[in-house]
Amino acid sequence: MATLNEREQRALESYRAYVAQRERCVAGEAAWSTIGQWFTDDAVFIDPAWGRVQGREEIARFFDHSMNGFEGWSFPEEWTMVDGDRLVTFWWNRVPGTREDGAPYQAPAFSLLHYAGDGLFDYELDLMNITEVGELLAASGWLPGADMTFPGPHPDRNVTPPRLTSP
Repeated sequence: MATLNEREQRALESYRAYVAQRERCVAGEAAWSTIGQWFTDDAVFIDPAWGRVQGREEIARFFDHSMNGFEGWSFPEEWTMVDGDRLVTFWWNRVPGTREDGAPYQAPAFSLLHYAGDGLFDYELDLMNITEVGELLAASGWLPGADMTFPGPHPDRNVTPPRLTSP
């Protein structure tokens, strides 16, 4: 196992705190908007369905808005790697219930984050196969909550980070 330098260790610790907060959101113990505290004022978050969201306040609003109706879903982490300011993580979109064989209904996803320092990230790109997620929903029989919101037409798909190199 590679040894992380001090900055990489701080990035990993910050991400673990972010994930712990996400788990509180999943459990209904905190508003989804609280995840915004892990982003810089000018951060960019890119969701595979909703597209590009820019700025900490917009990201916080986006989380509250976009997560309506997803009650019961979870997002368990499988692994995380850090290289410089880049953090890559593999996680699951897990729908409530299990298959006949006892396996969970889940679809894989990856996230790429850029660590900006001071416990904050200035970029997150989430990637998943939306067709696979749709097939998962059909197989599981999951139905969204009444307050679920959907992306509008023509989301901004620009994945350019706010900075292209490490500070």
